[in-house]
Amino acid sequence: MATLNVTTAEFEELVLKEGITFVDFWAAWCGPCRMFAPIFESASSRFPEITFAKVDTDAETEIASAASISSIPTLMAFRDGILVFRQPGAMSGPSFEELIQAVKNLDMEAIKTDIAKAEAQKLAD
Repeated sequence: MATLNVTTAEFEELVLKEGITFVDFWAAWCGPCRMFAPIFESASSRFPEITFAKVDTDAETEIASAASISSIPTLMAFRDGILVFRQPGAMSGPSFEELIQAVKNLDMEAIKTDIAKAEAQKLAD
């Protein structure tokens, strides 16, 4: 699957859907963003079952602001509508490959149980 360029109108639906979505927040003037771009694009070809999206922080300031992006590139990973990874800075190809495998291997039932317990605890406090 090719990398998707995401706009404000489609961002929320994209990250809340079932499955895995990686989002690269970038800008054209950013050197590290340009270095990471081919790594991100290559992964999108090798993992067609995963959604790879890019958000141009200059063009989509509303998304960047809502996501509290203060450094680019910033990479986020969502699985089944849950943010499971967020990190600023470019990644090497092997590091990104390890991250993809780690997200694929997550026990989402355990994560959802932990979230439910944390929310119940907040209500009890």
